[in-house]
Amino acid sequence: MSAVSTRSVATGTTEKTGYPYWLRIGFWACIAIAVAVVLRRLVALAHPSPSGPPQLAGLDRAFASHTGLTLAHILPALVFVVLVPVVLLRWSKAAWIEQALFFLGLVVGITAYGMSAYAVGGWIERSAVLFFNSLFLFSLVRAYWYMRHGAFLQERRWLIRAIGILLGIATTRPVMGIFFATSRLTHLEPRQFFGIAFWVGFSINTIAVECWLRSRNYQTLSDKMAFGPET
Repeated sequence: MSAVSTRSVATGTTEKTGYPYWLRIGFWACIAIAVAVVLRRLVALAHPSPSGPPQLAGLDRAFASHTGLTLAHILPALVFVVLVPVVLLRWSKAAWIEQALFFLGLVVGITAYGMSAYAVGGWIERSAVLFFNSLFLFSLVRAYWYMRHGAFLQERRWLIRAIGILLGIATTRPVMGIFFATSRLTHLEPRQFFGIAFWVGFSINTIAVECWLRSRNYQTLSDKMAFGPET
């Protein structure tokens, strides 16, 4: 089957088959959180507030100390996250959108290395960024390579892997929220728990996506994509 016909079959199959509810809920929750986090950061950079919880005010000042790099990271990340459902769910078949997703992902990955120099959680957070960001870029490059060679199923597998890792930044937020909520009991400051939150959040997404990709349900879906009737 040609790459074009395989892509056509895959599009129709995924629309009919869908994904498990836990994956859908997690996916849309991560999208919503990621967008909200970026918008909140943009507001904080544009209109810094002297009031508010001291810990959050301290974080805002930390990001404001390297505004240019922060914007270079979060603005492409915002567009990337918005385009993710367009590409994964095939809302549009325009090739340039998928190309843009790869380019934006590359920019996000490169600037993430720069952002790690200002890691609030020190080397624990920095180690998480270096590990998962490298894994993200590796998966993204693999997906692009398969796309260029017309191997849609392999491209999609690696792209899902890359997107799952990147959306781990959204999963870190509820984890951080737990630490913030319990800080009066634990007396932990952001510099002490940010690294832990990064490792936990990114690990949850990476493991969850990998389990899905290795599941029998995904294999069945892939088989239908590969051997379904040509359209």
